[in-house]
Amino acid sequence: MRLRTILAQVLTVVLATLALLAAPTGVAAAAGNAAAGVIRGGDQLFSAGGRCAVSFNTMKGTQFYGIMPGHCATVGTTWFADPGLTVPVGVTETSVFPGNDYALIRYTNTSYSYPSEVAAGAQSFRIDRAARPTVGQRVCHVGRTSGLHCGVVQSVNNSISFPQGVVSGLFRSNLCAEPGDTGAPAFGGNAALGLGVGGSGNCSSGGTTFHQPVAPVLEAHGLRVGY
Repeated sequence: MRLRTILAQVLTVVLATLALLAAPTGVAAAAGNAAAGVIRGGDQLFSAGGRCAVSFNTMKGTQFYGIMPGHCATVGTTWFADPGLTVPVGVTETSVFPGNDYALIRYTNTSYSYPSEVAAGAQSFRIDRAARPTVGQRVCHVGRTSGLHCGVVQSVNNSISFPQGVVSGLFRSNLCAEPGDTGAPAFGGNAALGLGVGGSGNCSSGGTTFHQPVAPVLEAHGLRVGY
């Protein structure tokens, strides 16, 4: 009975995770960049294969990068600022999935700026550092469908299953998410905490979201926020 319960929970998370990948058609047209010429955390990028949110902007030396879920981005994918795919802004340089779930987008368009900020409609939140989440900590995230929501970190070091394999080391929150919210940047105050990669429930009845921690990604690749 215990095994059956675990398998049912895993299946629920997998199906919810897949649902987060695609936003309704009507959302895509409205979910562009926060401002022309600027890409912030939470803004969507578009490719020939779909769309996904940049979770946080980072730097290495003088080069800007964006972080997004690895299940969104294969190496070599060109990303655009617009759904018409007319303004290229970057290319996927690194993609890790499964095991972990993150990708690094190397920004190539020098006409754009890439501040260390998260966009939430007309608001923007400054990100000065990255931190490892702790149980009970207040956390907020910005979904391109559901908008800004805040809650608490419920647990750390979780694993969930995708069809491609298991992703481990995730933290879980009681934040709700809707289809199209994949990549939602999760932050506590001015600290980057993680990126939304899956979950269950919705913003009407409540839900659970799993997040890839961002601090280990920065450490592994020599990246920094707060520039």
